Amino acid sequence: MKRIICFDIETTGFEYTRGDRVIEIGAVELIDGRITENSFHEYINPDGKIIPPDSYMVHKLSNAFLEDKPKIAAIAPRLLEFIGDSPVVAHNGIDFDFPFINYELAQLGLTQIGREKQLDSIVIARNKIFGPKTYTLDSLAKWFGVSLTARADAHGALIDAEILAKVFLELENTAPARNIKDIINEQHEAFLKHPKIGQNFPRRQFTPSEEEILNHADFIKCISV
Repeated sequence: MKRIICFDIETTGFEYTRGDRVIEIGAVELIDGRITENSFHEYINPDGKIIPPDSYMVHKLSNAFLEDKPKIAAIAPRLLEFIGDSPVVAHNGIDFDFPFINYELAQLGLTQIGREKQLDSIVIARNKIFGPKTYTLDSLAKWFGVSLTARADAHGALIDAEILAKVFLELENTAPARNIKDIINEQHEAFLKHPKIGQNFPRRQFTPSEEEILNHADFIKCISV
């Protein structure tokens, strides 16, 4: 049995070292290439951290809404239990999700998600598909025909984790992209082999006559005037 967890977080901001906090966690279970009904989802009280307007506009989570929600200390052990020994996929996870959640776990003295378990779908996509203008989750979802209607109003950790799971399964079934240099070299070789118009005409094997030389000289004089 191959078990993989796709997860996403929403936060108060981007700088966990400056006090930003995780305020929503969503995780989806994949077993043998299928999304199961087993998922993890929690809203989290930011413990006094004020959610700025620009962050609110992304996920629409307010301090008032999160006031009665549990704090991360109550959520984190259950998240780790849900993950277990399975690999964990996050989009842009190496740069954001994994460092952020691991910082929260470290503050609680809990086991962090090890680097050997971390899979970043944006890295996988860049090495498997060649074509999208960007490799955002939205762009990849559109590329693979994955619906984004569930998150029409705002981002949500569980919604994004579900979208990520569908995108990840598509990536799993996609062969690695060919090296662009190989493609260019093949096209160049094919161009060189293709017959060129105006080439390979038979060449005359005799010298021009005296009359032809005189006519040519007269012609040159005419066009030189």
